[in-house]
Amino acid sequence: MVPTDHDLQSFFTKKLMYWHLHHNTRQMPWKGEADPYKIWLSEIILQQTQVAQGWAYYIKFIDHYPTVVDLAKAKDDAVYKLWEGLGYYSRCKNLLIAARQIVNDFDGNFPKTYADIRQLKGVGDYTAAAIASFAFGMPYAVVDGNVTRVLSRYFNLNMPIDGTAGKKMFAALAQNLLAASQPAAYNQAIMDFGATICKPKQPACEACFLQKNCQGYALQTVAGLPVKSKAAQKKKRWFCYLILRFQNNIMIKQRPAGDIWENLHEFFLIEDEAALTLEASALSKLVSKKFDTKGVKINAPSPIFTQQLTHQTINARFVMVDLPKKTPLPQGFNWSTTSKLKALAWPRIISIYLQQNALAPAP
Repeated sequence: MVPTDHDLQSFFTKKLMYWHLHHNTRQMPWKGEADPYKIWLSEIILQQTQVAQGWAYYIKFIDHYPTVVDLAKAKDDAVYKLWEGLGYYSRCKNLLIAARQIVNDFDGNFPKTYADIRQLKGVGDYTAAAIASFAFGMPYAVVDGNVTRVLSRYFNLNMPIDGTAGKKMFAALAQNLLAASQPAAYNQAIMDFGATICKPKQPACEACFLQKNCQGYALQTVAGLPVKSKAAQKKKRWFCYLILRFQNNIMIKQRPAGDIWENLHEFFLIEDEAALTLEASALSKLVSKKFDTKGVKINAPSPIFTQQLTHQTINARFVMVDLPKKTPLPQGFNWSTTSKLKALAWPRIISIYLQQNALAPAP
């Protein structure tokens, strides 16, 4: 049930807006931006990404693609390369699809209604509300992790934020609190407040201007809020990458949909924990059988590289394999010269390996 205490709600909005107008000093390159393209771009980049990391990517994208038409015309590989290292590559895929939607369905003009914005690929309720309020002054309240954390603490709400009922309640409450005449300022205020004062860890409660009426502070429940009902399941994966090389040619492929790193490039992969510890002789037999060739040379394997994703830990080893001849390519694979590898988009774990190991042609 949505809290209905009018005094609590009025105090919250009034104090939050005063703080934002007089004391909020948080800086970001897109803050105060009214161009819907730039707002959209910043919001997509910041999905699952900290501002400190996303800042540089935002600047790079604006420099390379100053308008949505420029982005829509760009080659996929070039955009993925620019996105490299930012993670959650489905965002990049959706970014391209949405840019082309705007060009094809709206003549290159960013849609101006909430309903049309919401129809763009990769745009959910939060992003649509942000664009609608910041670019067009429409009264839609944003609801993200910062917002639900702030509201759950201020009103002492223990309803899980990740359940259907909780999502509806927090969305309704956020809309009730919105300063409808200043939606952009209010939305910026509550997000900045959550990022700088009502932080996930070590919130600045003693210096908080909402402390007087904060129910979580009064009841000493701040540390336990917000509540989540689902515990994220984390898993470990083991990748053994065989870098199959013939002279100046390396066998590569793009990862398909349905898993991490969609559309990024990789080498021949054996996903098996045991493969990370296989001896050279065993790897030689495996490659010889797989590619029906003899005279395979197995070079010393790399150390284990690790990449931590949100719900997965990837442990990878790289093994350079010199082939005696060009073998028939498995489905989805292509040959690439070593000089072209740097221009391709790779998962971060492979990119780091490539940075540390120059793949010169086989002797």
